[in-house]
Amino acid sequence: MPTMCEQYSIPPAMPGDARQGIAAAGFRWRSLLPRLHILACCVPLAGLLLSACTEPPRDYQQSLFIFGTLVDISVHGAPQEQAAAAVAAVDADFQRMHREWHAWKPGGELVELNRHLAAGETTTASDFLLPLLLQARTLSLQSDGLFNPAIGRLIALWGFHSDEPPPGPPPSAAAIETLVAGKPDMQALLIEGNRVSSSNPLVQLDLGGFAKGYALNKAIARLHEHGVDDAIVNAGGDLCVSGRHGDRPWQVGIRHPQGVGVIAALAVADGECVLTSGNYERYREYEDVRYAHILDPRTGWPVRHVASATVIHRDGGVADAAATALTVAGPDEWQRIARRMGLVYVMLVDEKGTVYLSPAMAERIRFAGGQEPETVIGEL
Repeated sequence: MPTMCEQYSIPPAMPGDARQGIAAAGFRWRSLLPRLHILACCVPLAGLLLSACTEPPRDYQQSLFIFGTLVDISVHGAPQEQAAAAVAAVDADFQRMHREWHAWKPGGELVELNRHLAAGETTTASDFLLPLLLQARTLSLQSDGLFNPAIGRLIALWGFHSDEPPPGPPPSAAAIETLVAGKPDMQALLIEGNRVSSSNPLVQLDLGGFAKGYALNKAIARLHEHGVDDAIVNAGGDLCVSGRHGDRPWQVGIRHPQGVGVIAALAVADGECVLTSGNYERYREYEDVRYAHILDPRTGWPVRHVASATVIHRDGGVADAAATALTVAGPDEWQRIARRMGLVYVMLVDEKGTVYLSPAMAERIRFAGGQEPETVIGEL
């Protein structure tokens, strides 16, 4: 029977070259860096130490590769067969989500919807996609447009509709300005029942800044359907939890956006999701200049002023969209956007390493390494 440490190792079923790449990059995949990490055993952090490696495993652990990253699922306290069946159901859901909600790979529903929108046609959205469109439109409005899934053309122009880091120089300023001047936004998306159209042919939907958080909530709900009450689903660092890990809450660490290891740790309560958006996780690089994949819809250029933004919320979709919006908002506007979106738990790290915290978040996190960085508490 494997030890708890072995259960957190790279899945042996993965191809050898993939395992080597992940091991070499610390669980990185195609320049997508993990943003949060479950504190695995034998990794003390700020006084936290999980179960000793010598103890027999009590959790059911499984890793899936989906959404361009590893998804680690840990189920506590359920019989192995029950947990395995529940995780298999989640895997089936994830596979469908990856296929239907993908922004650029042919054959999925979102790609087909974008094709109709570009042609000025009205199309039908399935019950599987429609709730995402409705919530994405609402969240875009609440974020004052800083979360804007309608800028798919701009994301493609920057080369981020690819599994690999885009090579060569960035797009021309003129091409960027043309798309920004066209004002693609979610308010141009017209939804009547399940019929969808756009008043702006430049609207192309990319749900990448939102769908993962939405999917995590769905995964927790699916586990509940299978009688699993205590679990954590960690998709490349973004996670949602259910119940507790035995006699304590689930413990997670927030990855340091400018170094190795984690910057802080916190306990996550039943039903909460923790989502982080960072400009360090995917990018293109040209002549020693790094261009982050998170774009400011107002300018069309990558954000530079924030290294990462972390949000805790009971709705994973809200947390995901809000983290993106706050990264764009930066140190000057994060409080205004957080208030507009009704957020309580927020943390930003700027390019200088200064940490900005909402009062409620300041009460919950514990900085790692015994050395607190420069912090700014901002009222919401």
